[in-house]
Amino acid sequence: MKKRLILVTSPPASGKTYVSKQLAKSLQNIVYLDKDALVPLSKRIFIAANEEINRSSPFFEENIRNYEYDVILDIGFEALEYANLVLINAPFTREVRNNEYITRLKANLAKRDADLVVIWVETDIEVTRQRMAERNSPRDVWKLAHWDEYVATRDYTTPSIPALSDCLVKFYNSNNEQYTESMERITKFLLN
Repeated sequence: MKKRLILVTSPPASGKTYVSKQLAKSLQNIVYLDKDALVPLSKRIFIAANEEINRSSPFFEENIRNYEYDVILDIGFEALEYANLVLINAPFTREVRNNEYITRLKANLAKRDADLVVIWVETDIEVTRQRMAERNSPRDVWKLAHWDEYVATRDYTTPSIPALSDCLVKFYNSNNEQYTESMERITKFLLN
């Protein structure tokens, strides 16, 4: 089996975590990594810097965000030395729109004899708002309180940069029928 780094990506509350965990269960023998596991460390950085814990703040952008992505990818690269399939559950919303970033990532994976698969979880914006409210996470308080402002800063369209042309797969997740079809289709694809 070809080695693959699988990024399950989308804006927050699109169903990335649920989809990622279900794919991992279907695929078996896969390393599952969730960038949210780094959140407790990030909170400590806010506290140590005497900053408000706000994952939408300039402080987060400058001192935490990109480092979280670097760390989870480094862990994923390490895991590829021991497993053929590594799945990372993380938004990667900016990165999948940056052709240079994806090109570098693919080149880095090629050195490890691995391919990139990006699964974009596509969900209606209103469904994401409902899911965000239902999960009742402290990190979403500002987003929900400032929903229009928050949504205006997010791009819910499918990424369409050249570097993704051979590795992007869409997972439709606005209702149960879409979810079931997408799960079957993508599981079959990843097992080939």
